[in-house]
Amino acid sequence: MSKAGAAATGFMATQEQNEMERKILDREQLSNALKDLNGWRVDGNLLKKRTNFENFAASLAFVNQVGALAEAADHHPDITFGWGYAELELTTHDRGGITDVDIALARKINGIN
Repeated sequence: MSKAGAAATGFMATQEQNEMERKILDREQLSNALKDLNGWRVDGNLLKKRTNFENFAASLAFVNQVGALAEAADHHPDITFGWGYAELELTTHDRGGITDVDIALARKINGIN
């Protein structure tokens, strides 16, 4: 897809994304990042969060907003959702662990109201 086509459809990675190192974070870096990532936790090579909602429609709306952020970042979480909940898992598969890309997307997800 051309740059113009990617921009028109919203599938262009942000400049911020392009400037990230995509290096696996060590324990200290993860610990520092988690301080401002309310609700996120590390589970092995995954950054996880569960969010509860009043009903299915609210869960779906949240998941759709996460999907839009993920597409814009060209970085896609695994998502499980149903009536009243959504569970997210972030990892950088080609690096085999949690990177700055995952932290950046988690911060954006936390910005969803």
